[in-house]
Amino acid sequence: MAKGKITAFFCKECGYESAKWMGQCPACRQWNTMVEEPVVRKEPSARKTGGFGLSVASRPMKLSEVSLDDEKRTGTGFTELDRVLGGGLVAGSLILVGGDPGIGKSTILLQVCRNLAEQNHKVLYISGEESLKQIKIRANRIGMAGGDLSFLCETSLDRIEEVIRQEKPEIAIIDSIQTMYREDVASAPGSVGQVRESTNVLLQIAKGCGITVFIVGHVTKEGVVAGPKVLEHMVDTVLYFEGDRNDNYRILRSVKNRFGSTNEIGVFEMREQGLVQVENPSEYLLSGRPEEASGAVVACSLEGTRPILLEVQALVTQSNFGMPRRTAAGTDYNRVNLLMAVMEKRCHLAMSRYDAYVNIAGGIKMNEPALDLAIIMALVSSLKDKPVNPKCMIFGEVGLSGEVRAVSMAEQRVNEAVKMGFEYCILPKVCLSKCKNADGIVLYGVSNVKEAIGVL
Repeated sequence: MAKGKITAFFCKECGYESAKWMGQCPACRQWNTMVEEPVVRKEPSARKTGGFGLSVASRPMKLSEVSLDDEKRTGTGFTELDRVLGGGLVAGSLILVGGDPGIGKSTILLQVCRNLAEQNHKVLYISGEESLKQIKIRANRIGMAGGDLSFLCETSLDRIEEVIRQEKPEIAIIDSIQTMYREDVASAPGSVGQVRESTNVLLQIAKGCGITVFIVGHVTKEGVVAGPKVLEHMVDTVLYFEGDRNDNYRILRSVKNRFGSTNEIGVFEMREQGLVQVENPSEYLLSGRPEEASGAVVACSLEGTRPILLEVQALVTQSNFGMPRRTAAGTDYNRVNLLMAVMEKRCHLAMSRYDAYVNIAGGIKMNEPALDLAIIMALVSSLKDKPVNPKCMIFGEVGLSGEVRAVSMAEQRVNEAVKMGFEYCILPKVCLSKCKNADGIVLYGVSNVKEAIGVL
C-alpha cells in the first residue's frame, strides 16, 4: 500500500469512522452498516481549501452585536417551493434535494434556475450526469429564456471550486452529489468518503462566499438519500420529492429546515413543459371522487399552516379466512388496526369477521390523528353499505375509549370546507366554540364515536 494510504471503516448511517469492522455501529447502534473505504492521510498544511473559509468572527460576540439587516430571502418563482423553504432562499444556505429517479428533481431545479436568471440573479448549473446537449433539450422543453445562467459539465470538485471562484454566482446547482469526487480521496465517486468530503467542500463554499448551493441526491430503495446519514446533518435544508412516476402529481416535503417549518408541503403537477405548481391541493385531491359510493368520506388534514381536504376510502368485505386481512395505503397501518378495535369494543361492530382496506386517494401520505374520525366513518359506511353525504366533511381524533378529542386549527379546517362548497361538517364538540363564526355550513359537534355514527 502506498505511503499515506490506509483503510478505514465508515458507518453508512451516521458516518462513524473505525479502524476495524464492527457488526454494530457504536454511535447510532445500527447493524451491518460499516463499509470499508480507502482513505488518504495528509498533513493539514497540504490540504487544498480552494481559498474558501468560513467568514465568521474570530472573537466571541454577543447577540446584541449581531445585525440582521442583511437577512433577506430570494423568491424562486414558485410560491409552493418558497413555502416549503420557509419564505425563499437564504444566502449562504446548503439545500439537499432528494427523490426517486425520474421524479423531477433536475427539472424543477432547471426551472428554478430559469426563474432566478429572469430576476437578474447570476446562476451556475453544474451537472455531473448529463451533457450540455441533454441539458439544452430539457431547457427547450421547459421554455428557457435569457438571463445570466451558465452551465458546466464537470465531476471534479477541485475544478468546480476554481470555476465558482472565478464566476462568483449567487446560486449554484450541483447535480448530483454522488457523481462528484475529490482527487485526494482514494475511494470511488458515490462512496461514503467521497460524498462526505464533497459535501464538506460545498459547505465551505456556501458559508464562506454567501452562495446558495442546491445539491441533488440519489435515493436508495429504502427511500433515504444514498451515502452517509451525516450528509443530512451537514446541510441546512433537506427536501424530498414524493410521488408515483406513473402519476402526474408530486409532493415536495421538507424533513429538515434551519430557516423555516418542516411541516409545510408543496404540490406540483408534471406536464410536458415541466412542473407546474398546484396552489389548491384540495381541489385536485377531491377531483373525480364518487358521489353516491359507500366507504368514501372527505376529511381535512393539516400540513404546516395549510388545511388540505382529501378523500378517505374504505372497503369492508366478508373474510374468507380465519385471520382477516388489513391493508392501509397512505396512512398508518397500526393506527387503522387501533381504530377498528375501538369500533368493535365501543360500538359493538364485529370487525374481526371482515377484511378491511383503507386508502387515502391521490397518492398522498397523511398520518395526522385528525383523520381518525373520518377513517371510522368510512369503515362504518362500507360495512353498512350506506353512502355518506358528499357535501359532508369530517375530522377529529379518536381515543381508545371512543371519545372524539379536539384537534388544532379547527376554524381553518372549517373555512377550507366552506371554500370548497361543503354544507355539513362533523367535528369534535369541544371545537364548536372556536368555529361559531363560520357561515354557510352546518356544524355537528360530537363527543364520541357513537354520536358521530348517529349523525350519519
